[in-house]
Amino acid sequence: MSENIALTEAVYYILLSLYEPMHGYGIMQKIEQMSSGRVRLAAGTLYGAISTLLEKGWIKALPGEQNGRKKEYIITRQGKEAVEREIARLKELVANGEKIVGGGAGK
Repeated sequence: MSENIALTEAVYYILLSLYEPMHGYGIMQKIEQMSSGRVRLAAGTLYGAISTLLEKGWIKALPGEQNGRKKEYIITRQGKEAVEREIARLKELVANGEKIVGGGAGK
């Protein structure tokens, strides 16, 4: 089993964005859209995270224009497993919080 560590919010959103092929600028736009503008990644943060995710094998670069600047990336099976582990971890956090603090809206 891979690392069982909490993902940063940025990494979590990058991985979610890459369930479809996307280039860096598209990833930044998608994250801003998914988070209703709350999360805005700087280019340095994004490309640092992409580099780490490529090393872990959680995403891969798609073959494309060698000279073009718009390299596209996509999530791998290992990346999807990391997302699924994170969703389970977050559900556990919310469930335990609701047990202590009280149920959410509508309960």
